[in-house]
Amino acid sequence: MEVTVGTAALALLLLALPLLYERSGSFRYFCKMGFYNGWILVLALVAIPLCALRGRDVENMKIIRGLLQHVKHLYGIRMGVRGAQHLPPQQPYVVVSNHQSSLDLLGMMEVLPDRCVPIAKRELLYMGAVGLACWLGGIIFIDRKRPQEAKGVLAQAADTMLRHNVRVWVFPEGTRNHSGSSMLPFKRGAFHLAVQAQVPVVPIVISSYQHFYSKRERRFTAGQCVIEVLPPLPTRGLGPADVPALADRVRAAMLDAFEALEAELSPTAPARPH
Repeated sequence: MEVTVGTAALALLLLALPLLYERSGSFRYFCKMGFYNGWILVLALVAIPLCALRGRDVENMKIIRGLLQHVKHLYGIRMGVRGAQHLPPQQPYVVVSNHQSSLDLLGMMEVLPDRCVPIAKRELLYMGAVGLACWLGGIIFIDRKRPQEAKGVLAQAADTMLRHNVRVWVFPEGTRNHSGSSMLPFKRGAFHLAVQAQVPVVPIVISSYQHFYSKRERRFTAGQCVIEVLPPLPTRGLGPADVPALADRVRAAMLDAFEALEAELSPTAPARPH
């Protein structure tokens, strides 16, 4: 049987890949992130026909949440939720959460309340099957390059929250903070939304991924993540002038919780008593 040079090269490559995966952390990182993004696309393709039966509806987020909750197991990420009792049971509210990477999707799906939709950048809408699945899930899209249009979308969101008992999830940092430490300054749109609708702000803090994931270092291993729900802050009686102080107060509380989780989950930290 004649073996061509191309066939031999392909065989050597296939034999080398497992070794490269085992020996190179960077190669392992890119493989894991490639599979992560590819698997999200596959799950979106599964979600689309299931969600299409209902059309664009916030209830479709239950389907999307259910499809995504197993992904953490594929990567050996142990997730725990604390303070879930702080989520108001039967009223609209605005969730604000820190934003570190695309892995935030896993933390969000771990704690996402019923009838809750994220606010996302408009570019996501044009990402093929993923964008369509997000649209069917009722996700609210804003164009950050057009502030006036974004304000109109938020005003409409406030009305929708009250009329249809919808909760909204916002990342007030506005972009991903890949440093894995501290938090970026908060934009105030989420707080204007809460004040306009006169609904509580519920801060949710996702612990740092730095112990097992770093985009800068090309590192992605198994690890632990804690999602902590902080007590809600009421906005009834507040007006636009109160928004800056509200945003600062929420950020300070979230930063304290983030730093406490970082100290607790650090590899050198003492074990937490049971």
